[in-house]
Amino acid sequence: MPRIVFAPAIQRHLPIPPQEVVATTVHEALEAAFGSQPMLRGYILDDQGTLRRHVAVFVDGAALRDRRRLGDALGPASEVYVVQALSGG
Repeated sequence: MPRIVFAPAIQRHLPIPPQEVVATTVHEALEAAFGSQPMLRGYILDDQGTLRRHVAVFVDGAALRDRRRLGDALGPASEVYVVQALSGG
């Protein structure tokens, strides 16, 4: 099963342990995580259901390609890592 992990910076606001989830896409993995921590949804996704600008997601070490639909495919041994993105100038 794919595994979803939230970085410590996110867990300071909403604690959520790493989870193995039944999912074939990043969207499905996030939805599974939101099931155990519903308040996390508003921190990770905007009101349109797309990834917020201050959040980055990596699948097996590569940056998420589909930030809008979160449709990047997951394999049975994939790891999804959700981190607070850095911004500034």
